[in-house]
Amino acid sequence: MQVIGVCRFSYPALGGFQVEHETPEERMAFLYDPTRMEERFRIFEAFTLPPLRAQTDPDFTFLVIIGDQMPDVYRKRLEAALADIPQAVIAAYPPEPHRDIMKVAINAVRRDSKDHCLQFRMDDDDAVNIRFVERLRERVNEVHTLIRKNKHVAIDFSQGYIASAGPDGISGKPTMEHLWTAALAMTVSPKSDITILNFGHSKMGKFMPIVSFAGEDMFIRGHNDFNDSRQRNAKPLTLPILDAEDEAHFKRVFNIDADHVRALFS
Repeated sequence: MQVIGVCRFSYPALGGFQVEHETPEERMAFLYDPTRMEERFRIFEAFTLPPLRAQTDPDFTFLVIIGDQMPDVYRKRLEAALADIPQAVIAAYPPEPHRDIMKVAINAVRRDSKDHCLQFRMDDDDAVNIRFVERLRERVNEVHTLIRKNKHVAIDFSQGYIASAGPDGISGKPTMEHLWTAALAMTVSPKSDITILNFGHSKMGKFMPIVSFAGEDMFIRGHNDFNDSRQRNAKPLTLPILDAEDEAHFKRVFNIDADHVRALFS
């Protein structure tokens, strides 16, 4: 079963954001603001990429969708950041309606196969367990009858962390949340061209069966100033600095090194 992970890296979609803009030009001005881009790159390099490099099952595609007008300096920096991840594919598209263009982009890297496809989505400040792809395949095997009888089934890993990164290292706390974007996947039947980004993550239960799993820390939900969900009167959240034991846990489970984080943000 092909596994495809999808990450929109500052793609200026028409729709798909909680914060709206009147024109694509206004959206690109917001997305490509140097202060915002610097933060996005640092947390992408600190949180998102290390566990992808260390996946125990390396058989997956990591699709990074960008705008075709992304400034060259950012395009080159992104290419450099992904250079040592052979699963990474960068795809550039003009501003288009969000769900329509995501459908095109994801299906462009989907193999013509008689097997189901497994798709997962990540924001550019999220992270997954280094065993995420391995665990996905295991869970699919456990619920294969359900998958065989449905066009789509959501696989929801509900245990993880909410965390932020800074010059002092990693701040975070454990959380249990259902249908958060990080560590949320969906099976797609061979004859369906619908993708995981055709559905609002919190509403997937209206359209398909959901199977949830806990008992293992499977995700990190990044918390930072430029979260789209934090631009509209979000409640403040206090996250404690991780102690040495928790830092060791992050390194073991997510391949995220607190010293590397401190260096990136110093």
